[in-house]
Amino acid sequence: MASTRLTGLSAITLGIGFNIPYAILAATYDYPQILRQPASVALERFAAGGPGLVLTWYGFMLAALLLVPLATALSITTERIQRWPVLTFGAALAGTLAGVTQAVGFARWVFVIPNLAASRGEAAYDAFDLLNAYGGVAIGEHLGQLLTALFVFCLAAIQRAEARPKLAAIGFASAATIALGTGEGVALALSADGSLFSLATIIGFIGLSVWLVSTGGSMLPASRQPALPVT
Repeated sequence: MASTRLTGLSAITLGIGFNIPYAILAATYDYPQILRQPASVALERFAAGGPGLVLTWYGFMLAALLLVPLATALSITTERIQRWPVLTFGAALAGTLAGVTQAVGFARWVFVIPNLAASRGEAAYDAFDLLNAYGGVAIGEHLGQLLTALFVFCLAAIQRAEARPKLAAIGFASAATIALGTGEGVALALSADGSLFSLATIIGFIGLSVWLVSTGGSMLPASRQPALPVT
């Protein structure tokens, strides 16, 4: 019971917590729109952000890494292993890989981009564009989001089998919308407009927050009602 409660509280914390660095970046760095700006603009804004901006990206990276243990804790129980082994281990593995790939994408802002922002110039701009395309779009956004969608889908399928249809519905909707958002990377590769896919990503991760908080809340013991006086 204690471990279940801890897992539930962790899911609620992550569901709310990863929105904090996101909101700070949106307010101070125009994220995620800044990712589609020219490298000169993005690096100038980054340099102006100073250490606070770097630490915010570091917090975002840590939030992604926290999905690694949480995915396993949310997915695996003895009963689930016995009844739905493929979905159980699929959810745990997908969630683990999702946390790692998204953290790798965010890590560039902590350990590489500061040097590019300090030097700038054409070489720095070219390096930024390559890092953004590979570490950001390909690994963090595309693969990371696909794996996140797979994690949520597998766990939502288990929730449906456990007769928790509301949680499952939120999970399926979030997984589908996050997966749809990965089309932005493909659109960019084809030099097409990816704005609608970007919007789907934002909506999908809002849904993910709701699903994590709801899933975590369902794992907490019901509050005890005070005893009524005997008359």
